[in-house]
Amino acid sequence: QVQLVESGGGLVQAGGSLRLSCTASGSIFSRSAMGWYRQVPGKQRELVATHASGGITRYADFVKGRFTISRDNAKNTVYLQMNSLKPEDTAVYFCNMKGLIAGPFDYWGQGTQVTVSS
Repeated sequence: QVQLVESGGGLVQAGGSLRLSCTASGSIFSRSAMGWYRQVPGKQRELVATHASGGITRYADFVKGRFTISRDNAKNTVYLQMNSLKPEDTAVYFCNMKGLIAGPFDYWGQGTQVTVSS
C-alpha cells in the first residue's frame, strides 16, 4: 500500500505564494502519473495539475500561468508551486498517484489546507 503525505499548505495573503509537496512511499513513484486536485466544501474535487511519468504536464485553465507542477523521482516527491494566489484558490489540496503496474492503482493523500486571504 502506497502512502502519500502532503505538506506546505497554510494561510497566505492574496498575491502570495506557497509550495506544496507530496512524498510517496514505495517504489512505483517514477512509473506513476502524479496529480494535484482541490476541493472546497459542497463542491466536487477538481483537477489542478498533473505530471505524467513521461514528463507531460497538464493544468486546469484557472491555474495556467500561476501554478507549476514538478517532480523529483529520486525523492519520490511531486511539488506544486503556487504563485499569484487568489482567495478563490482556497481549498483542501490533495495529491494523487495513479498508473498501471500489474493492474491499475489510484492513491490519494490526506489533503492539505490552503487558505488565501483577501
